[in-house]
Amino acid sequence: MASRPVVPQQIRGEAVIGGGKQAKGGAAADARNRRALGDIGNLVTVRGIDAKANRPITRSFCAQLLANAQAAAKAENNKKQVHVNVDGAAPILDGGVVAIKKAGAPKPAHKKVAIKPTSEVIEISPDTVEKVQAKEVKCANKKKEGEGVSKKKAQTLTSVLTARSKAACGVSKKPKEQIFDIDAADVGNELAAVEYVEDIYTFYKQAENESRPHDYMDSQPEINTTMRAILVDWLVDVHNKFELSPETFYLTINIIDRFLATKIVPRRELQLVGIGAMLIASKYEEIWAPEVNDFVCLSDRAYTHEQILVMEKKILGKLEWTLTVPTPYVFLARFIKASKDSNHEMENLVYFLAELGIMHYNTAMMYCPSMIAASAVYAARCTLKKTPAWDDTLKLHTGFSEPQIIDCAKLLVGFHGVADKNKLQVIYRKYSSSERGAVALLQPAKALLALNVGGVH
Repeated sequence: MASRPVVPQQIRGEAVIGGGKQAKGGAAADARNRRALGDIGNLVTVRGIDAKANRPITRSFCAQLLANAQAAAKAENNKKQVHVNVDGAAPILDGGVVAIKKAGAPKPAHKKVAIKPTSEVIEISPDTVEKVQAKEVKCANKKKEGEGVSKKKAQTLTSVLTARSKAACGVSKKPKEQIFDIDAADVGNELAAVEYVEDIYTFYKQAENESRPHDYMDSQPEINTTMRAILVDWLVDVHNKFELSPETFYLTINIIDRFLATKIVPRRELQLVGIGAMLIASKYEEIWAPEVNDFVCLSDRAYTHEQILVMEKKILGKLEWTLTVPTPYVFLARFIKASKDSNHEMENLVYFLAELGIMHYNTAMMYCPSMIAASAVYAARCTLKKTPAWDDTLKLHTGFSEPQIIDCAKLLVGFHGVADKNKLQVIYRKYSSSERGAVALLQPAKALLALNVGGVH
């Protein structure tokens, strides 16, 4: 008797893959699709969702689960008003917070059912909530800081009264002084050399110490500072009689000091050194230099023609023919120009103070030529009560601040105060004439003598 073939009955709750059609591959494929009853009867995993399966997981039932999860996530999102990232995984409710099971779920052995969500799924986790909250706090802090910066500081009654008191006492902050262009008027003058005048004076400042004589009086057994002052006073008179240029006079004094610093000279030849130095300076600076016989007559024939020429040759040999040196005059011309409001009275007073300075040995040896020139300008401005006595323009072009030159300026003012009582009267008489503006008769700047190094009474 033929037996009827037994058809295996489908287990309740098992999802048939591919709409119930058997996969290709025959018995082998059928064997692979069979699962033990304990693997699929109680727990089913769909895209990370663990749920108790008390009914078959169909497409419609799975879509319903997704819709319920999305609705719960949307309601929770509306309560917290938190914007989060979008993910395609299906969420579940975990303690009132929507979370995603990304790991730990058992992987099903059979093929996963492809399920397309009908709408976007919102992913919310404790980490993302904390990040969003921190971002919101940071934005709030920035907003507060911006409001604090944008708000103007309200003026109080105390601040207003303090500002008015400072203004009344002259303590209020003054605007910064502008530096005056002293070469603007000489742009078209080729002799002014505006293009490289600053480079010239930068070189002068560097070279003035190279040609500056050292303190030599201790090495001269027969010469003292008084003899030197007498010689300078006499040369000022000779310079006026020959009507020589100021450059010649200052170069003459420079040649004398440099020569005496290298050669011991007896007292009887000191005047001869002065004559030879002025002859050399005249040939260097003047268009028509005085003749040797003129110097013989001025010296009351104390020296012969030959002696003057021999001394001239000796001086040039000791100085190695170095005559291009920065004297106080080159700085005086520049610094007077930087004074802006200078006039003939100002110029004559500056030259008067500078000549008094170089006539005194200690001043000539202690300070460099640029320092003497700057101090003469400062002392002259104080004497004429110019305000301010020293400004940024003078500081720029001289290279000295007011405290740096005040000591030398005090010496020059002191020489001015006793010039009328000094035995050497040539310089005083020269600048007491109307041709020189009678600047020697002006009252010295006694207020400057009361200042200390810091410029404070």
